[in-house]
Amino acid sequence: MPDIAEAEVSAWVKSTAATYNKVVGDINYIFVDDETMLDINRRFIGHDYYTDHIGFDYSKDGALSGDIYISLDTVKTNAELYHVKPDEELRRIIIHGLLHLCGLRDKTDKERQLMQQAEDRALTHQTH
Repeated sequence: MPDIAEAEVSAWVKSTAATYNKVVGDINYIFVDDETMLDINRRFIGHDYYTDHIGFDYSKDGALSGDIYISLDTVKTNAELYHVKPDEELRRIIIHGLLHLCGLRDKTDKERQLMQQAEDRALTHQTH
């Protein structure tokens, strides 16, 4: 399990959601390994490859809710690839999942660029 200051991360997530005029309901971050993530990808998404996260959106009544699975193995691999600390990459993925719940997408180059800018803004304003 990652060493996460839950109260601080919760405040940061709520603050970030508020910038999109959203309120946070029940969001669960579930940390798994690569093999579990691959199984979830295969069973629920139809993808036969590893990903750093998968989100299931259960938002209703104006409140963001969902389960966001995060592969700690892939977070570590990506941190090495991008030359950042694993906890920095983990925070990026945590907020990335939230941004999806807020309605941001990342399928096209333009969407990916906007997503990265939103991640960078959120990471700049995070609570430590």
